[in-house]
Amino acid sequence: MIKVLLFAHLKEQAGRSEMEINGENMTVGELRETLAEKGILQQDAVMVAVNEEFARDEEMVHSGDTVALIPPVSGG
Repeated sequence: MIKVLLFAHLKEQAGRSEMEINGENMTVGELRETLAEKGILQQDAVMVAVNEEFARDEEMVHSGDTVALIPPVSGG
């Protein structure tokens, strides 16, 4: 299982702050596709961190990892 943490509008959209994805090994890009199929992720602008380190789409995510989806933030 891969633990996925959701922030900002992603959290509101999903109605929860975290979820688990069934998977042993997949790339960040494959995880993005899985989340898009579930209606959680709809944009590529979201940053992904795996175990508190930013990750690119080709990097691997393993069972037991924690993935954070961090949408762009605007402020003033």
